[in-house]
Amino acid sequence: MAAPKKGRRSSGSQGRPGRALAVILIAIVALTGGMFISGHTTPRLGIDLAGGTSFTLEAKNQPGKPNAINTDNMNTAVSIIERRVNGLGVSEAEVQTQGDKHIIVNIPKGTNAKQARQQVGTTAQLYFRPVVTTAPAGQKPPQPTPTPSAGASDKGKSDKGDKSDGAKASSTPSSSAGTQGRSVSQGLKADKTPSSSQSPTPSKTPKGEQTKKPGSSGPKIDCTTSKGRAAAAEKAANAKPSDTIVACGQKGDAQYVLGPSQVEGTDVDDASSVFESQNAAGWIVQLDFNGKGAKKFSSVTGKLAGQQPPQNRFAIVLDGEVVSDPEVNEAITGGRATISGGFTQQSSEDLANVLSYGALPLSFDIADETTVSAALGGEQLQAGLIAGAIGMALVVIYLVLYYRGLALVAMASLGVSAILTYAIMVLLGPGIGFALNLPAVCGAIVAIGITADSFIVYFERIRDEIREGRSLRPAVERGWPRARRTILVSDFVSFLAAAVLYIVTVGKVQGFAFTLGLTTLLDIAVVFLFTKPLMTILARRPFFGNGHSWSGLDPKRLGVKPPLRRRRPAAPGPADTKEA
Repeated sequence: MAAPKKGRRSSGSQGRPGRALAVILIAIVALTGGMFISGHTTPRLGIDLAGGTSFTLEAKNQPGKPNAINTDNMNTAVSIIERRVNGLGVSEAEVQTQGDKHIIVNIPKGTNAKQARQQVGTTAQLYFRPVVTTAPAGQKPPQPTPTPSAGASDKGKSDKGDKSDGAKASSTPSSSAGTQGRSVSQGLKADKTPSSSQSPTPSKTPKGEQTKKPGSSGPKIDCTTSKGRAAAAEKAANAKPSDTIVACGQKGDAQYVLGPSQVEGTDVDDASSVFESQNAAGWIVQLDFNGKGAKKFSSVTGKLAGQQPPQNRFAIVLDGEVVSDPEVNEAITGGRATISGGFTQQSSEDLANVLSYGALPLSFDIADETTVSAALGGEQLQAGLIAGAIGMALVVIYLVLYYRGLALVAMASLGVSAILTYAIMVLLGPGIGFALNLPAVCGAIVAIGITADSFIVYFERIRDEIREGRSLRPAVERGWPRARRTILVSDFVSFLAAAVLYIVTVGKVQGFAFTLGLTTLLDIAVVFLFTKPLMTILARRPFFGNGHSWSGLDPKRLGVKPPLRRRRPAAPGPADTKEA
C-alpha cells in the first residue's frame, strides 16, 4: 500500500473551512444574545462622554509605615471610598484600583463635585481627643487651668460666681470657636443638662495630659491661612494617638490643644444624619459605637462631664483638623450618642458619612481631577463617531480602488470585527466596570487601520503567488503561512505596546491602551477564523478563481506574462526515412 502524500491532510483541512466560519458565527450569536439577555445594548460611557467628575487618587507613603501601600490596603480603601460615594446618594459610581498606588473614582453627572471631592480626598484618620484648651485663631492657646478636686465645693461655687462676673472669661475661650454650642449626650435628648441636684463627678484629667505642657512648647501654628492649616493638619495627622497635639478648626476660626486620643474612628459602628424636631435641635448626627468603643466612650465622657469648660469638651479630629468639639453634658452609656448644634443638612450628612465608613488605611493625594458637562460629553462622542466613520470610509475607498473584489472580503472582516468589539465592550460594562471614554474611541479608530493592515498582508501574499504563475486555489494556501507569520509578529508588537501603555499610564489613557489591545486580539481571531476560510471558499468560485478583471486577482493586471511556448521539432518526412 502506498504511503499517503504529505499534502493530503492539509488539503482535507482546507476542504472544511466552514468549521472555522461556524465558530465565529457561534461567537457572534452568543455575544449578541448575551447583550440582549443582560439588558445592556449600549456600551457604558465614561465621564468624558456621559458627563460627570473623575478623580485619580495617588497613595502616599506614610512616616514609619514603609510597606503601607499594598494590595490589601488598596482594596480596603476602594471599599471605603465606594461606600462614601454611595452615601452621597450617587448611583453607578465607579471606584477601582489602577496600578499599584492609584484609585480611579468616576462620579456621573448630577453630583455635587465639591462635596464629592471632599469625600473621596479625605483620608478620615479619625480620633476623639479631649480638649485641653482652645483659643480663637491667631491667638496663643492659654495654659489649662487646674481642675477642681472632688471635695472643693466652695471653690466650685466661687468659680461659678467668678464666671458670671466675667472674671474667668479667659479660661473659657471656646465661646469664639466655630463649633461652639454643639453638645453631645445620651440618645436623642441632646440638649438636656445635668440637674442642679446632681453632684459633679470627680474631675480627672485624662491619662497623659498632666505629663505634658501644651501651649508652652511645640511649633507655632497659623490657623488663619489655608497654608498654615494644611501644615498644622499634616503635623497633627502624623502624630501618634498617645501624643498631645495642637490643631486648627476646620473653618480656621479656632485653634486647640488636644490630649491623647481616647476613642478612635474604628470604634464607631455607624453614624447617621437625623432631623430632630422634638427638642428643636435641628439636624444632628447620631452615633452608634461597637462594643469596645461603647466602653471607652462611656469612660471618657464620664470624666469629661465633671470638668470645667473648655475641658468638658472632646474634639472630633479628622485628618488633623477639628471638625467638631461638642460639650459633654453627662456620662454616655449604651453605645449611642448624638452630636447636635449648628449643623445644616449637608454638614450633618457629611460628618455622618465620614464617621460611618471610617478611616482609610492610606493617605491619598488627588493627582488628577476632570469635570465634564453632559453637553460637552455628547459633543465629544459625536465627534468621535464622525471621526470613526470618516476613517472607515477612507479605508473602504482605498480597498475598493486597489483591491476591487477583495475589498468585499476586507469589509466583511471589518464588519465581523466591529460586531465582536461592540458586543464585548457592552458586556464588559456590567462585567468589570469598563466604560467607553474618548481615548478608548480613539483606540478603536486606530484599530481599523491595524485590522485592515492584516488583510492587506494576506492579499499581497496571494498576489505574489499568482505573479509566480500559480492559480488562485494553491496561491491562497501557499500564501497563508507566510502571511500568518507576518500578521502574528505585527499584532504581537501592537499588543505589547498596548500592554506597556496600559501598565505605565494612569487615568483615561488606559482606555486607549485597553481598546487597542482588545481589538488586536480580535484581529487575530477574525483573520484566522473568518478571513482565511472565506478566501478558501471564494477561491473555488469562478469570479475569483478565473481571475475576473474586477476580482482584484486578474493575472494580467498583476503583471503576469504568459509562459513562452517552445516549438516542437518537426516530424521526420518520408525522404528522411528512405535515406535511413
